[in-house]
Amino acid sequence: MKLITVSGPPSSGKTSVILKMIENLKATGLNIGVLKFDCLYTYDDVLYEKIKIPVKMGLSGNLCPDHFFVTNIEECVNWGIETGLDILISESAGLCNRCSPHIKGVLALCVIDNLSGVDTPKKIGPMLKFADIVVVTKGDIVSQAEREVFSFKIRQANPKVKIIFVNGITGQGIFSLCRNLNSGLSIKEITNSRLRFTMPSAVCSYCLGETRIGNNYQSGYVKK
Repeated sequence: MKLITVSGPPSSGKTSVILKMIENLKATGLNIGVLKFDCLYTYDDVLYEKIKIPVKMGLSGNLCPDHFFVTNIEECVNWGIETGLDILISESAGLCNRCSPHIKGVLALCVIDNLSGVDTPKKIGPMLKFADIVVVTKGDIVSQAEREVFSFKIRQANPKVKIIFVNGITGQGIFSLCRNLNSGLSIKEITNSRLRFTMPSAVCSYCLGETRIGNNYQSGYVKK
């Protein structure tokens, strides 16, 4: 089974891109499943169920979505293998630009919006810097010059990455994206695999429920 991690900032078009990917991949006879990790609420699982795609949904609640992802991905991969999936796509919430949900030996995609600002690729961090493929959405509504500048900024952050422009509504660019998914390796288990980069630190008093402001209430990992 191939596992593909998909990350990116909120509202960048991750779900739309995945739905178009599934539409293309299903035509080849592959069995595909989806993992949806979010924070407080999502209805994306309903979208996958409508097209009869096996889906598992998890809400992190008060926890960092990245930490929630890494503590549950082993069970999710086992579920995908037991279900007989050929491809399992994991979509993370992407609430923090410091997120790092990519795994060594697993194909990693980062979805980014061309309208998000020319300096956004520098701000995103590990989920773009350590991605194998960067999928750029909404590039069709900006000029060619803006697309070129945006691509240049992406390559400054990740010189070796493959950049593919995709329209999540019409599906333009999806064929090229799906063709590049062949570079992903099949896995039999995820146990003992390693993340490509460390998770955000999350061990301060506010992580444990503290709400009061002031030095007297700050403990653990605190940066000044």
